[in-house]
Amino acid sequence: MRKSNEEFPNLSLRKPPLKRSKTIPNPKHTHFSVSVSDSDEQWNYPSFLGTTTKKKKTSFKPHNLNLPKPSLVPPPPPPPPPPPSTSSSPLSSQVTRPQHHQRSPILYLLFIASIVFVPHSAYLQYKLTKLEDEKLNLCCQIDFCPGNERTSLQKVDGSFSYILNADSRTVALYIVVVTLILPFMLYKYLDYLPQIVNFLRRTNNNKEDVPLKKRVAYMVDVFFSIYPYAKLLALLFATLFLIGFGGLALYAVTGGSLAEALWHSWTYVADSGNHAETEGTGQRIVSVSISSGGMLIFAMMLGLVSDAISEKVDSLRKGKSEVIEKNHILILGWSDKLGSLLKQLAIANKSIGGGVIVVLAEKEKEEMEMDIAKLEFDFMGTSVICRSGSPLILADLKKVSVSKARAIIVLASDENADQSDARALRVVLSLTGVREGLGGHVVVEMSDLDNEPLVKLVGGELIETVVAHDVIGRLMIQCALQPGLAQIWEDILGFENAEFYIKRWPELDGLFFKDVLISFPDAIPCGVKVAADGGMIIINPDDSYVLRDGDEVLVIAEDDDTYAPGPLPEVHKGLCSRIHDPPKYPDKILFCGWRRDIDDMIMVLEALLAPGSELWMFNEVPEKEREKKLVDGGLDVSELENIKLVHREGNAVIRRHLEGLPLETFDSILILADESVEDSVAHSDSRSLATLLLIRDIQVSSFVAFEIKVIMFTSLTIVSCCGSQNVYHTKTLGSLTTLGSVTCSKLQLNQL
Repeated sequence: MRKSNEEFPNLSLRKPPLKRSKTIPNPKHTHFSVSVSDSDEQWNYPSFLGTTTKKKKTSFKPHNLNLPKPSLVPPPPPPPPPPPSTSSSPLSSQVTRPQHHQRSPILYLLFIASIVFVPHSAYLQYKLTKLEDEKLNLCCQIDFCPGNERTSLQKVDGSFSYILNADSRTVALYIVVVTLILPFMLYKYLDYLPQIVNFLRRTNNNKEDVPLKKRVAYMVDVFFSIYPYAKLLALLFATLFLIGFGGLALYAVTGGSLAEALWHSWTYVADSGNHAETEGTGQRIVSVSISSGGMLIFAMMLGLVSDAISEKVDSLRKGKSEVIEKNHILILGWSDKLGSLLKQLAIANKSIGGGVIVVLAEKEKEEMEMDIAKLEFDFMGTSVICRSGSPLILADLKKVSVSKARAIIVLASDENADQSDARALRVVLSLTGVREGLGGHVVVEMSDLDNEPLVKLVGGELIETVVAHDVIGRLMIQCALQPGLAQIWEDILGFENAEFYIKRWPELDGLFFKDVLISFPDAIPCGVKVAADGGMIIINPDDSYVLRDGDEVLVIAEDDDTYAPGPLPEVHKGLCSRIHDPPKYPDKILFCGWRRDIDDMIMVLEALLAPGSELWMFNEVPEKEREKKLVDGGLDVSELENIKLVHREGNAVIRRHLEGLPLETFDSILILADESVEDSVAHSDSRSLATLLLIRDIQVSSFVAFEIKVIMFTSLTIVSCCGSQNVYHTKTLGSLTTLGSVTCSKLQLNQL
C-alpha cells in the first residue's frame, strides 16, 4: 500500500481512503494518546531503521479533549512533544483557557435572560390570573357555580392595577430576590460588561486598559475625597434603601399594605427591638435582617460622628485653626532666640495688662508649646498662641491674621547666613503679597550685613532690618575696651529697667533741642525722629535743632507711661572747667576663634584703639585663608594704621596650644563663636565655655597677679570677668541676646 501511494500520489485526491483510528497508549506519558489513521501509517517510520526526512512525526494530543474531525488535507506538523520532566498541568491550563472564553458569552446570555424573564414571568402570572377570573365569570353565567356563590365580578381591564392585589406580593418578592442577587453578580462579572457590550455591537475590541471594577472603585474614591458631605449622603442613601428594600420584603411576606410595611421597616431600622413581637417564619427572618441592617447603619453613623469630632479635635491640637485677633504681635519662624524674645515682650506688655503673641513656625503645635513651657517664666498676663504652618504660604499667614498684627517679627533660621537670609527674603515677599495689606511694621532679623540692602529694596519702608550678628560683634568690641559697659547695654536694650521710647509731643514743637533736653524730669532725650526726612532718627542732634511739626523725641525712660514733658526749668549760667580727654595708650587684644564678621570688628578696633596696638588672632584657619577672607570682606590689611595683626594657628580648646600664648600680656581676650560651629548653638557654647575655663585655669596655675578683661561671645551672649578678683558675671544683651540663653543660666548658677 505504501508503494502504491508513492507511485500514484494523485489517487488520494480522487478518492479518500477509508480511515480508521488506533489509540496507542504511551507508556511514558499516560496523559497523551497517539491517533493513527491508515493514511498516516506511512509516516510512522520505525525508529530502529534510522531517521528519514520525508516522514512526519506522530502528533500528541490530550486524551480527554474532543478533537475536531480531520480534514482531507494533512495538517501541518505539530510542535514536538514536551520533555518527560514537564508536567501536564501547564498544558491542560493552556488548553482549557480558550474554552473558558468560549463559554463566557453563554453565561452572559443566561444572566441577561434571568433578568429579563423575571418581569416576564410576573406578566404571565398576571395573564393567568386574568384568564382564571374570566373563566370563573363564564362558569357563573352558565350556572356551573353554586347560587350562593354567584357574584357579579367586575370587568378586568388591561392595565396593571390588578397587580396591586395578591400578585403584587409575588412581584415584590421577585424584586427583593433580584436586588439581593444583583450586587453579587455585578461584583463578580462587572469586568466583563465591556466585553458583553462589544459582543452585542459585533465588535472584536475586547481589550480594556483598566478593568471596569477598578474604574468604578476609583470614581467612588474620588467622590468621597472631593465632596465633604459624601459620607453623610451615602449613609442617608443606605438608610432609605434599607427602609424601601425592607418594606418590599415585609410586603411580600405579610398581609398588610405597602405603606404599613414601609412604616414597620422604619421602626425596625430605628429600634432593633421592635421585631420581637413579629409572628411567622418569613416575617421574622425579614424583620431580623432589617434590624441587623439598622444596627450597621447606626454603627456607621456613630463612626462618622466620631471621626468628625476626632478630626476637629486633631485640627485644634495641631494648630490648624484660625487665629481671630487684632493688635497682636506676630512672630514668624522658630529659633533658640525665641525664649528670650518672648520674655522681653512679656515684660514690655506688663504695663498694658498683657497682650497676645502669636507664633507661626514649621513645627508641631504641641512641640512648640512644650518648648515654651520649659522656659519656666511668668508671662505676666501675656498669652502665647502657637500655630503650625509656613510663613511662605499666604494661607498660613492669613490663618494668623497677619493683616491685623501691630508688629511682625521675622526670626532668622538656624541655617547658615546665606540660607537664612534667603529664607527671610522669601518671607518678606510673602508679606508684601498680602492683599489686605499690613497694619504694623515688620522687623526682619538678618544674618549677614551684605544682604540687608536687598531685603530693604524688596520690603520698602515697612521693613526694618536688624543684623544681630554684626551688631553684637561691635558691642563686644566696646565692652572689651570699656569694662562695665555690658551692664549698661543690658539695662538699655532690655525691658527690665530703662529702655528707648519714641513719642510725639506737640507742645515741644518750635523748641530748640537744648531746651528739650531739660524738659523731661523722668527721661533722658537722646535723639529726634525727623518726619520731614522720611522718619530718619538723628542721635544727639545739635543744640540749635528746632523741633518741627511731626517730629518725635527719642528718650530713655523707665516705661512709656512714666515720663512727660514739664515746664522749662530756670538755668543759671556759669563757668565750668574744661574736661580734657584722657590720653590713649596702645592695647594688646586676643581673638580666640573666627567669626564671619571679624573684618567688621577689626575696622571698629582700628577706629577706637591708639596707634601701636596689637591684635592677636588665634584660630584654626590657615594664615593664607585668613588674608583671603579679610580681603573678600572688604578689609585691606595694608591700610591699617593703629593696629597690627599677629596670626597664630591652634585650637582654642586644647590646653597645650593656649599655653603657647602670652596670656598675661593681653589687656582683653575675646572668645568668639567659631564660624565652623555657628550652626550648632550648643556646640558653639560648649567650645567657648571650654576655652574660658582653660584660660582661667592657666591664669590661676601660673600664679601671675594681673588684671585682665575676658569677653566671651557665646553665640549672642557676653560674659565679662575680672581675673584679679576672680568674679565672673554672665550678662545678656536684652532682646538681642537670645542664642545661648541656656548657657548663660548655667553660668549664673555656677558663678563662673
